Amino acid sequence: MKKNKKASPKNQTNLRFPSSVLAPVGKFLSARLHILKKRKKEIEKEDPFKNADRIIDNASPDTEAAEQFGHARTSAIRQQLQKNIIQTKKALTRIRIGKYGICEDCGQLIDTDRLIVYPETTLCAKDAAKREGK
Repeated sequence: MKKNKKASPKNQTNLRFPSSVLAPVGKFLSARLHILKKRKKEIEKEDPFKNADRIIDNASPDTEAAEQFGHARTSAIRQQLQKNIIQTKKALTRIRIGKYGICEDCGQLIDTDRLIVYPETTLCAKDAAKREGK
């Protein structure tokens, strides 16, 4: 009896983008990574909880509320920047290993329109929607 083997969802396609296409994408993503890291450092400096004068300041409730809001704002922005940094590093790694433009879940090529809009993506639109629960 012959066993039917199902195709694994992780099957990798043999198609790849040429290096002439990937070189400018890699440069763009490297520059973007630099900007994201710089912005993360800037936003960390804006956090009112990092201000040393805050400890000795006997703040009014309005000032305290503004500091709480400022901290929540900078924390949210910092968290999103960190996610973007990780995603950009992931895309750069995929360029280096020759898997850029291939969905890391299903192994199929990611639509080029999606890559143009979101060059740091590592998922096709269908798998990205699955992960987001849509």
